[in-house]
Amino acid sequence: MRDLFQDATILITGGTGSFGEAFLRRCLEFPVREIRVFSRDEKKQYDMMHRYESPRLRFDLGDVRDIQTVDKAMEGVDFVFHAAAMKQVPSCEGFPLEAVKTNVMGSSNVIQSAIRHSVKKVVCLSTDKACYPTSAMGATKALMEKVALRAAGDQEKTIINLTRFGNLISSRGSVVPLFLDQLDNYREITVTEPDMTRFLMTLDDAIDLVMCAFEKGRQGEIFVHKSKAATVGDLVEAVQKYRDAIAHIRYIGARPGEKMHETLLLSEEAASATDCGGFFRVQSKESGPPAYRPEEFDSSAAERYSIDELVELIRVTMREGETL
Repeated sequence: MRDLFQDATILITGGTGSFGEAFLRRCLEFPVREIRVFSRDEKKQYDMMHRYESPRLRFDLGDVRDIQTVDKAMEGVDFVFHAAAMKQVPSCEGFPLEAVKTNVMGSSNVIQSAIRHSVKKVVCLSTDKACYPTSAMGATKALMEKVALRAAGDQEKTIINLTRFGNLISSRGSVVPLFLDQLDNYREITVTEPDMTRFLMTLDDAIDLVMCAFEKGRQGEIFVHKSKAATVGDLVEAVQKYRDAIAHIRYIGARPGEKMHETLLLSEEAASATDCGGFFRVQSKESGPPAYRPEEFDSSAAERYSIDELVELIRVTMREGETL
């Protein structure tokens, strides 16, 4: 891995987000020449600039929707990690065309710019909500996957891979920080459906998957995290146990676009997937025959976290300061 990063220039789109900043910290452990942080948030860039004060960091203010700013940031880049996205289901439901502009057209801008600038590899981040989508967010991420795979099939010089994973337990906008904030400030937690299940993972899990795709990915492959799942009701119980406090629970029902259960691996993909232990590797047509044929990977049937495991997961992520 160190050899791959030796003297490399990398670009992280959405570099001021939860994943982007955590991934930046991991990349600083390697002998990279330069890490370019690309985002449209001037305040977050300013804060990060002073937080790290590394001569290897460069901050590019821009928007994936604006091809000129993307092209400028892409000059001389070796590897791209594409994390920029509209990722909140309610926001995308309220403004679906904005989600299309960012998640679909913006992703196409990044991928096509990378190809034009002879970038060696692009790793794009996707979500379980792209599988059988019922929300605007899921639909636009599913289209992003199609755009990336089409670009991978149309050329050979830039390797394009996808990673797909579930909910980052402590990222901005996720349910655990929301529950903790509600418990601490109001002693009331709003719950959609207690039997709703979600795949859960830490930022380190997500980074490990992206690094695996970067190191091992062949053209057009998708790397899918084999996450454990939990019900929303169990998460509420774990949050209260973590804080050693009791909250009033108010049930509000599922929000527009939400599903009761999520899917990480489509049944249509199972025929070309290899079980690699902690993840599935969905092969491109050129990668050869699969070594394993799993069933569809659904959160309702996935291995479940116990309450104590959830409490420990929350404790570890809060202690490490993963809520960025």
